Amino acid sequence: MPSLPLKSSSRIPGHRTRLTKSLCALAVTLLSAPLLAAQTAPRQRARDLGVPFDGTPGPLNAITDVSGVLVGHTTLISGEGKLQIGKGPVRTGVTAVLPRGKNSMNDAVMAGWWSLNGNGEMTGTTWVEESGFLEGPVMITNTHSVGVVRDAVIQWRVSHGQPDPTGYWWSLPVVAETWDGWLNDINGFHVTKDDAFHAIDTAHNGPVEEGSVGGGTGMICNGFKGGIGTSSRRFQIKGENYTLGVLVQCNYGSRQNLRIAGIPVGREIPGQDDSAFVPSDVAERGSIIVVIATDAPLLSHQLKRLARRVSLGLGRNGSISGNGSGDIFIAFSTANPNAEAADHPVTVQMLPNDLLEPVFSSVVQATEESIINAMVAAETMTGIENHRVTALPHDQLQSVLKKYNRLQPTP
Repeated sequence: MPSLPLKSSSRIPGHRTRLTKSLCALAVTLLSAPLLAAQTAPRQRARDLGVPFDGTPGPLNAITDVSGVLVGHTTLISGEGKLQIGKGPVRTGVTAVLPRGKNSMNDAVMAGWWSLNGNGEMTGTTWVEESGFLEGPVMITNTHSVGVVRDAVIQWRVSHGQPDPTGYWWSLPVVAETWDGWLNDINGFHVTKDDAFHAIDTAHNGPVEEGSVGGGTGMICNGFKGGIGTSSRRFQIKGENYTLGVLVQCNYGSRQNLRIAGIPVGREIPGQDDSAFVPSDVAERGSIIVVIATDAPLLSHQLKRLARRVSLGLGRNGSISGNGSGDIFIAFSTANPNAEAADHPVTVQMLPNDLLEPVFSSVVQATEESIINAMVAAETMTGIENHRVTALPHDQLQSVLKKYNRLQPTP
């Protein structure tokens, strides 16, 4: 498709795409409708291809199945060809996860975090560890944009009076990153505070865009195009129904280690030519950020236990958590509102530790599926210096699943 003007942006709920400069206003008018149609058209997900997974998903099979959780993206795509630092090509963005929506950021959620391998960043986690609470959104972007996004969150909250801008003196936002420098002009600092504002302002419930969107725009996963993915699980404990959702920004792993449904898919789907492979040293710079949301009443130490279980979901897909990978996870519970009250004792609920197995298994299952959903949704992308990362080929994936008798019937 021809590229569109830099200053024009097409918007759908929770998402903005800033595209390249090249066409006149007439062309923009003629092309804007097809572009919007292409962006709003639902993309296939892993289950649509017959990939088998354990567990029962929620109606959306997304983190937004947890009531109150909103997700928004700002996607920045512009330029092509040779890298010109500060100009592009640009393949990056911001993703926002809001635990209780935009109007309840002062109502902190209980939270816990875990680092499987620490070659990455998630700001604000020392206070999450100390206090047991997460206040405000979880933001995800590229490695060199953490600072601007962090500052933008503070500015957004001050400007929106949470609740009184003159009294909002202190903030430690949670902002995480993965590295998109193989495709993106990462040293051009293209993410701005307005991009972070937009991700928050347009965060929404309902279906979540996946693949090369938001913070996941320029990401690579297991040698194929990666990005944003999500999934959810429903479960019962003592007759009560609960939901758990996961959202990932996946940018880790090598093709040879990729496993889907227990099958060594990465080895079964060789690249068509050398340009289809991401160099191993680039894969070693990759990372994954995982956000877990649940409405189950869990305390902070229990949520840390959930965050640890993400590692098992990664292992199902072949991750070895390489030396250069920042594998950092955060979990929160939307139960127990107003638990952080400062002026009186509070009463909270919690599930007993002996009843947590369904929650643990939901984390593992939803993490596994979220990563594959990200890879299935992502499309082939060419970035700086014409670096090209191919999408996971759907037809070849189905052929491999069929070969191993793992292909499930599709609706």
